Amino acid sequence: MKAYGTYFQNDPKRPLVYGEVELINPPRQRLRGEPPKEGILCHPVMVGFCGTDYELMKMGSRGELGPKFPAGQNRLINGHEGVVWVPEQNRFAIVLIRGGDSVDPTRYTEDETYFEYGCDQADGLFCDSIFVNPDMLLSIPDGYVKDGKLALSFAKKMVFPDPFACMLFQLERMEDLGSAHWFRQTARRRNCDLDTARKLAADEIFARTVVFGLGTTGMFIGDVIRQAHPDAEIYFVGRSPEDSPKVRFAVETARAHYVRNTYGDPADCAKAICAAMGGRATCFIGVSGANVEHEIAFQYKVLGCNGIYDSFSLGPRIAFDTMPFGFENHLIFGSINFRQDHMEKAIEMLSRSRYDEIVGLIDREEFAADPIGAYENRIYCKSAPMKTAVIWNKAFIDTER
Repeated sequence: MKAYGTYFQNDPKRPLVYGEVELINPPRQRLRGEPPKEGILCHPVMVGFCGTDYELMKMGSRGELGPKFPAGQNRLINGHEGVVWVPEQNRFAIVLIRGGDSVDPTRYTEDETYFEYGCDQADGLFCDSIFVNPDMLLSIPDGYVKDGKLALSFAKKMVFPDPFACMLFQLERMEDLGSAHWFRQTARRRNCDLDTARKLAADEIFARTVVFGLGTTGMFIGDVIRQAHPDAEIYFVGRSPEDSPKVRFAVETARAHYVRNTYGDPADCAKAICAAMGGRATCFIGVSGANVEHEIAFQYKVLGCNGIYDSFSLGPRIAFDTMPFGFENHLIFGSINFRQDHMEKAIEMLSRSRYDEIVGLIDREEFAADPIGAYENRIYCKSAPMKTAVIWNKAFIDTER
């Protein structure tokens, strides 16, 4: 079966192209112990653009995409965020992106395998049709479909379940690891039993939370912390002006504070953060992708004693002086994962959110005419919206809702 879409290839000049491709449908496994299943036909409706797509395009220009291609193919149809229509089931669905011969494909071990639709060894959503394991088609809440069409406002929100689920996983990890890190001293300080202390510590670790970087992931982690811990003090740190739409939206959504980083010296930025908080951070979350994250946290002491450092950035190296690190009892962790239950919870939470307000649209014809130019000049340029998506199939979208 052939269909039109965009796909990555190893080519220094044309790493991403739009054209006709032959679809494949090998049996795929959702979880270890389950039988591999051939996919059922789906038609992508709304698809979001992710920074991962942009990085994969760069890898293609360097000839590094071979391991990412589906077996026997020399190309990968990209796209892993969005909504599809499933004709056989007469419904819309969100694709659970990760599967494989694993107990949990998002946390696979050395003897396990995984794949990701649109990212790694399996074709994705930027195409007229795709095949998806039927067990990996997640339901959407009721009330957003009318006369066979999906409300545009809801469809925009559904480009976010993947990164939002990642942030729900980060929250879970911070609660699990942070409470275990703190609960014994919490028990002594509050003169309570250890079980009670674990619950109290899960709140205490967010007493002064720094979110360093204000892209969508930073915005999401602030939001999920606020919803789970109403008394948390959250401080976003970014470079955008305080009155920018992005900052206003993030601060309002997470009921957070904002520290604008206009400082040439990281030490001055650190002083401003600590002054705003009235102390050092109990929790520092790095999502900026910049090396200065660890300097702000450790070298310039924004992260306080017994504090936890959650690294969600890809690229920066983390360094720290072992003497103060040991005596100040810091906990450092990093994890780029989520589970299916996180994805399902993300769909439900996003359906009640206002995140459609930060999604801008690019016309499919414009994107198809020059996909590389669209990435460089429209989707990831300075004037781009926080998130860009494309209505891939207008027949399924109600633009009035």
